[in-house]
Amino acid sequence: MTLTTLDWSIVVGALVVCFLPALFFAQRAGRSTTEFFTSGRSAPWWLIGVSMVATTFSTDTPNLVTGLVRNGGVSANWIWWAFVLTGMTTVFFYARLWRRLGLLTDLEFYELRYAGRPASWVRGFRAIYLGFVFNVAIMAAVNLAAAKIANVLLGWPIGTTLVVCGVINVIFAATSGLWGVLVADTLQFTLALTGSIVAAWFALQRPEVGGLAGLAAQIEPQTLALLPDWGEPATVLAVFVVPLAVQWWAAWYPGSEPGGGSYVAQRMLAARSEADAFHGTLLFNVAHYALRPWPWILVALSSRLVFPDLADIQRALPHVDPSLLGDDMAYSAMLTFLPAGLLGAMIAGLLAAYVSTISTHLNWGTSYLVHDFYRRFLRPDASERHYVLIGRLVTAALMALSGGVTLLLGTAQDAFNLMLSIGAGTGLLYLLRWFWWRINAWSEIAAMVSSFVIAVVLFVANRGGAGLDGPWVLVASVAVTTVVWLAVTYLTPPVERATLQRFYRLVRPGGPGWRQVRLECGGLAPADDLGLALDGCVTGCVFVYAALFGTGLLLLGRPMPGMVLTTVAAVAAWRLGRIVRAQGPR
Repeated sequence: MTLTTLDWSIVVGALVVCFLPALFFAQRAGRSTTEFFTSGRSAPWWLIGVSMVATTFSTDTPNLVTGLVRNGGVSANWIWWAFVLTGMTTVFFYARLWRRLGLLTDLEFYELRYAGRPASWVRGFRAIYLGFVFNVAIMAAVNLAAAKIANVLLGWPIGTTLVVCGVINVIFAATSGLWGVLVADTLQFTLALTGSIVAAWFALQRPEVGGLAGLAAQIEPQTLALLPDWGEPATVLAVFVVPLAVQWWAAWYPGSEPGGGSYVAQRMLAARSEADAFHGTLLFNVAHYALRPWPWILVALSSRLVFPDLADIQRALPHVDPSLLGDDMAYSAMLTFLPAGLLGAMIAGLLAAYVSTISTHLNWGTSYLVHDFYRRFLRPDASERHYVLIGRLVTAALMALSGGVTLLLGTAQDAFNLMLSIGAGTGLLYLLRWFWWRINAWSEIAAMVSSFVIAVVLFVANRGGAGLDGPWVLVASVAVTTVVWLAVTYLTPPVERATLQRFYRLVRPGGPGWRQVRLECGGLAPADDLGLALDGCVTGCVFVYAALFGTGLLLLGRPMPGMVLTTVAAVAAWRLGRIVRAQGPR
């Protein structure tokens, strides 16, 4: 395609606007690591909520959704819709706990919760494991999506895309710190969401589609169904039963970590109060699952009519690199129909989404490598400005490495499956470590090592054509990892009592798992009502699912069930508001 002067003007203008926060906050970010990595712990709830949504609104997400819908219908999205349960659990059980810690990074948790050399070792290991290995893999997946979009819309080879986007992200992330990332995310989210809605509208206007009515009439009912076909047990198991029964609590996935973690924990730690951490995380989960999916799904469904097969995409776009061709590329192919001006706006929105996600991962990963590894173990006595400088250098290195890993991935779903497999089986530990005193640092080490080894073996085997995939592989990985870390927990000594008592006094978790330690602390009462938290979690899930599916049914020409679910969502929202007020500000 050839972009017009108007298109390029819009892209450059949007880029300049999104970079203004980086310039404005550059001096403030350079003062200290607290400012650079957690915005001075003074971010309001709405800013951290929108920032989390913007971070998860990346170039790989519409590609992933498109690939799922084209291959398995709308119901295939349950593999990530199931994470609603994870998100609401984080909101009501863990958001306040994280902010109560008052840390710079979530990895400092380990030396508060555990004791001795094992605690220090697990903190250092996870700094490398998450900040380097895992984080680079995530960024590579996002880079892959950006490369596919640029190849379709601009004709750029993958190398050109990686270099250009790498330079943009390094300049932004290394300059702005978290304050700049948070503020820019608000602008970038607005651009990206607007662009996705515009793309959906134009996709529906294609003569092959014929609007919402034409879409609903031409696409087979099972493809439009919100639940999988119960006559296909293997599909039901893979995309519905296992995600809802196992995956949401057992797998550690960025943005959907059981108990919170990564950049979600970073945002909660950056909040100015417990209430801001709670409300911001709630806003994120509502917007992430109830607001954003349908524009992507409508484009994906339309692409089935415009480009029924991969061969149709290849014929329409002969310049596309065959190595990048996949069903996830259909989203990019649908964007080629946008008129001048709007095409530039869409590219600006996708670029904004990409920069938002990568800049967050660069800041988050760098915080681990600098604060939790370099500062903690290699150079503990340097100045704050020294650590900020090292952080900026590490930022550039992470971006370069992620570009290399990008070349190893094939599709957005390949990357999604890899992320799930690496974290399979660790989720239960991350949920229980806050509420069960017996878990220790060796439990964490055993869970990480076993899940990583299993994931690597499966990845290498599948690259060799073994075909080891499907829901039972995930279940088996979870089972093995869980058995390993539980066995190690009981075979190793518990955390020393003084450390447990200090942690309890700081966090005051509820439930029976800390009863003994609670008595040792003079019967100090828990800070939170777990019954109210459970009520909020269930109500939040009902609200999000009812809003998501009610909207979808209305769009796809089923007004009666759509109105029923919309009414359910309204009632759940009212109930949710009462629960939130009952918890009170802190």
